[in-house]
Amino acid sequence: MAVGDSLRGAKMFERVGVPVVGLVENMSYYICPHCGERTEIFLTGGGERLARELDVPLLGQVPLQARMADFADAGKPIVLAEPSSPAGVALAEIAARLSQRLAAR
Repeated sequence: MAVGDSLRGAKMFERVGVPVVGLVENMSYYICPHCGERTEIFLTGGGERLARELDVPLLGQVPLQARMADFADAGKPIVLAEPSSPAGVALAEIAARLSQRLAAR
């Protein structure tokens, strides 16, 4: 989702009294499965800027991973199908951060 769309969505939630507890940047980068090199595929920093603008933490960045959609379509999240994959690790870390934030509220 584009930064502008995310901002509009967050503002809508604010108007109806739904708190935004954090931000997750999806498709933030790509990790080559052959060499492990991280490549930024879109403009960088959009998630961080938006989190600052909304005054919420950036909970994490999820890399683009080709098989992620295949697993989701089959009803098996990447964190279960390939927990040690870059996306699986990122999502598990995001879930832990979110859990900590919610427990502290």
